[in-house]
Amino acid sequence: MHLRQSRIAAALTTVVIGMMFQPLTTTHAAPVQATEEDFAAMAPAQSLAEVVPAAGRPRLTATLPDGNVVHMLPTVKAAAGLVNNADNGPLVYHSGGSIMPSVSIYSIFWLPAKLQNGGTTGMASNYISTMIGLSGNYPAHGIQNNSTQYYQISGTTKTYIKSQGGAGGSYTDTSAYPTSGCSDSYTPGNCLTDAQIQAEVKKVLSLKGWTGGLGKIYMVYTSSGEGSCFDSSGSSCAYTEYCAYHGAISGTTPIIYGNMAYADLNVCYAGQPTPHGGGGYADAEASIATHEITEATTDPLLNAWYTAQGNEIGDLCAYNYGTATWDSAKANEMWNGAYFEVQMEWDNHFGGCVQIGP
Repeated sequence: MHLRQSRIAAALTTVVIGMMFQPLTTTHAAPVQATEEDFAAMAPAQSLAEVVPAAGRPRLTATLPDGNVVHMLPTVKAAAGLVNNADNGPLVYHSGGSIMPSVSIYSIFWLPAKLQNGGTTGMASNYISTMIGLSGNYPAHGIQNNSTQYYQISGTTKTYIKSQGGAGGSYTDTSAYPTSGCSDSYTPGNCLTDAQIQAEVKKVLSLKGWTGGLGKIYMVYTSSGEGSCFDSSGSSCAYTEYCAYHGAISGTTPIIYGNMAYADLNVCYAGQPTPHGGGGYADAEASIATHEITEATTDPLLNAWYTAQGNEIGDLCAYNYGTATWDSAKANEMWNGAYFEVQMEWDNHFGGCVQIGP
């Protein structure tokens, strides 16, 4: 075995196999540390789309007909494949890959009066306020602090993710959904393709004068009862395969975006506490949102940080929340006095899932 690989193997022997899916404790034995050069030396591919997962594991990255590549958060049921075939890291940096040095979070709520089939649209009463609150409180706290260990290399310059950013803005679009572009069994008659989601992002950016770039992410939140699929063939759809995904609209200046299907509690909720109440919809979506934002920060173009199995930082800890120590055990994060219950994220230094940064 190569010396660098052997050091990583030694580091991984200190990781308990079930650690990713158990509450985080505040004390642990220091693992044998692999260096950043070790991680880089093991990079198996230049694009996440090239990685073929091990047999029995769900494929979370897809290349769509238009060439766009997206990476999804599977439903709770689909994520069982992640549990049964545990990926214990590490995240590996791929030469030339890009990170988001800081992140401004833009929230687009696409909420017309009616679904395509004539049904009434809706969001829980605290849904919009919770997502806007999250966009302003996520940067520079807890989970984002963990991302500061990850970096990009351009030439001889190494740039780390900074624990900074904020809410870029929000917009509620009440214009009608386009004709259903796909068909799926979970939301029959009400379905948006990725191309239609991209068109909405471009429309709102033009309307608001917002711009793309590797420092901004546009989160598109759609109504309850509204589904989505990658394309018109219905090859992969919300609520059956995924709860959300992130990708980048290509161009001279890429536009990073997230397709945020409404948090259906039957398939996208793992029974975590709900500090915001309101039936749990906002809290379920807040955790999904931090999953996508953190993954986009560390891997916006799907060419930077992921494992040899093809998993990003959030996949290794999907639906794993750790210990709720805030708000009478209803939350695991407190940012600027606001409480959230969100999944943990992978820490290369610790070799496991954490609630706060190093």
